[in-house]
Amino acid sequence: MAVPEFLSRAELIKQGAEARVYRAEFLGKPAIVKERFPKRYRHPVLDEKLTHRRTVQEVRSILRCRRAGISTPAVYFVDYTTHCIFLEEVVGSLTVRDHIAATQKSGCCTGPELEQLAKRIGQILAKMHDEDVIHGDLTTSNMLLRHGQGDGESDLVLIDFGLSYNSALPEDKGVDLYVLEKAFLSTHPNTESLFEKLLKSYTVSSKKSSAVIKKLDEVRLRGRKRSMVG
Repeated sequence: MAVPEFLSRAELIKQGAEARVYRAEFLGKPAIVKERFPKRYRHPVLDEKLTHRRTVQEVRSILRCRRAGISTPAVYFVDYTTHCIFLEEVVGSLTVRDHIAATQKSGCCTGPELEQLAKRIGQILAKMHDEDVIHGDLTTSNMLLRHGQGDGESDLVLIDFGLSYNSALPEDKGVDLYVLEKAFLSTHPNTESLFEKLLKSYTVSSKKSSAVIKKLDEVRLRGRKRSMVG
């Protein structure tokens, strides 16, 4: 079956400025299909080139993370003609955003469970950055908790690498953390201490953390100065 026909039968679950996301079944498995559609405001040749590059980079980032032992959805198939990525659907999962919100609603803003989760996030992001993968859109909505079997610990899965790229520059990694900090604190009020635990875990876990944290502090300072000017 051609991909356009396949997508016409799939369930559209999200549409953003860059892509459409579908839920479907692929070779008997629950799947998520991400389709990058043409941007009419760009020259067709340029649009094709940029879209192809972005699709390739997203797949490379996912595979690079998986090789490093970081949980990401499995890539089932990539169609570079229609710019579609067929990914594993992480069934039975919950976003970290929803998990933190539910825990806060129960009256616990930090607590041992959330502190342990923050520590795990820090460890995983450290591993990702040590592989020189920049996520580009770190939020708690782009992290899933997949429940383990029996009494097993939930698995933390990183998703949506659509803005990802490779870079060894400490500033790029610092900006990645800054994006997460802004999203984290705006989404989850009164969790400053929790985010600091995340950063502490990152610092201990990464082999290159000192330069990254230094750049993060510089980016924070620039952000505060812009806020004062504004």
